[in-house]
Amino acid sequence: MRLALYLRYSSHNQDEFSIEGQRKECEAYAKRNNYTIVTEYCDRAKSGTKDDREQFLKMMEDSKHGLFDNILVYKLDRFARNRYDSATYKHELKKKGIRVLSAVEHISDDPAGALTESLLEGMAEYFSLNLGQNVKRGMGQNADNCYYNGGTVPVGLKLETLEILNPASPNKPIIKKKYIIDEEKAPFIQKIFEMYNERTTMANIIKYLNKMGIKTAVNNNFNKSSIRNILTNKKYIGIYSYNGVDTPDGIPRIISDETFEKAQNELVRNGLAPSRNRAKSEYLLTTKLYCGECKDKMTGVSGTSKTGKLHTYYQCVNAKNKKNCDKKSPIKKDLIEDLVVLEAQRFLTYENIGYVADEIARIARDEQDNTQIKYLEKSLKDCEKKKTNAMNSLLEIDNNETVRKLLYDEITKAEKQKLHVEKELLQEKSKHILISSKEVKFFFKKLSKGDIQDEKYKKMLVNTLINSVYLYYNKVILVLNIGNKEKEIEISLIKGLESSSLDKQALPNEF
Repeated sequence: MRLALYLRYSSHNQDEFSIEGQRKECEAYAKRNNYTIVTEYCDRAKSGTKDDREQFLKMMEDSKHGLFDNILVYKLDRFARNRYDSATYKHELKKKGIRVLSAVEHISDDPAGALTESLLEGMAEYFSLNLGQNVKRGMGQNADNCYYNGGTVPVGLKLETLEILNPASPNKPIIKKKYIIDEEKAPFIQKIFEMYNERTTMANIIKYLNKMGIKTAVNNNFNKSSIRNILTNKKYIGIYSYNGVDTPDGIPRIISDETFEKAQNELVRNGLAPSRNRAKSEYLLTTKLYCGECKDKMTGVSGTSKTGKLHTYYQCVNAKNKKNCDKKSPIKKDLIEDLVVLEAQRFLTYENIGYVADEIARIARDEQDNTQIKYLEKSLKDCEKKKTNAMNSLLEIDNNETVRKLLYDEITKAEKQKLHVEKELLQEKSKHILISSKEVKFFFKKLSKGDIQDEKYKKMLVNTLINSVYLYYNKVILVLNIGNKEKEIEISLIKGLESSSLDKQALPNEF
């Protein structure tokens, strides 16, 4: 894993040695975990309550270009100016697959900050999926007629633009788009299915496509993943999908049902098809579950029994590596995850929802820093003032061409600067999302009524409410993202949790 190191000291009580101490701890952390530090960003004497940290902003910009996988800090309070902005910046990084790691803190974040961060993410997803009623209604109407609803158009298909009569304004037709077959590229899709069903290797299929100069839908070279995406894409058998609903014959088909089904069977035979075991192997408590004995993390492991059944567990990393921990027995994945999910849902009472909503709204209100917004708004007014002054001066000048040219240049320069500041202001405002108590209550009420069997729901519930889980021999302690509240459960109350219940046949050799 490639890490970017971010170091900062901020007060008169800290000095260069403080930076060196942070760097030393971070380098030790990277070495312990076999990570590689590929770049470093360092802000000296910069306050964590200011967002004008030059190196920090450079790091955020570099995160867009894939220069590193994750960011490592000495402690999480070195990363951001306050909990609210920490949540905002981390959410921005998370969309790029980048996490912020702490060299000396085991828990994922402080409870209030973790709750704000997870709530921002959860609410953003929830509101985009459930409250965009106008957009959703329009997309739903599009789906009823199998019109294009956005997204990447698969290779072998293209879009045809249609003009639909607009009853409200007959002179302004409604523009819609519909899938049609790309006669030039559709034969290559048929060839891919044909070659795969004849058990041609993925490598040879890719060589064939490269030789013919065929690119993916986003104009990249093909790889195994993009070939698999084609082989599993139901659009090629004419199925239009929207919001979980399939419409047969909604798209012109390129592949027959028999050919498509044969390819699915080949994918299963080659171990490339989605399966229940693979779906269940996503470990819900990764980065949240810790060994109560040594306080180090517990990670997901799996093994196959003699019957071929896959078994999944969590195990302490120190015990697994035979280091200083006596907790040898792993715990069944489903058992501990189901327990945590159930307790998280039970927490969402009317009283707790009210408390959390008020707390999050307070954090958002108290820690919102509009310094940069105010600075940009002032800059925008200055640009407008310069432009106005130059235009007024231009009206007063008679025939002095030299002065007139200078004023025209000044007006052009002010207009360009204004457009630049407006863009920066828009970007800065997009980072400042104020959350009201009413919105949080609405979100949590919906969350409390979710389906406990739904994997996406369970993930959102755990990520939002659970800060960390500590597993001891005789108890489980859940630390919630709500004022550091804890819930303790005796192990004797959890059926099947004792190590004697584990299926030793299903464990890998290192157990």
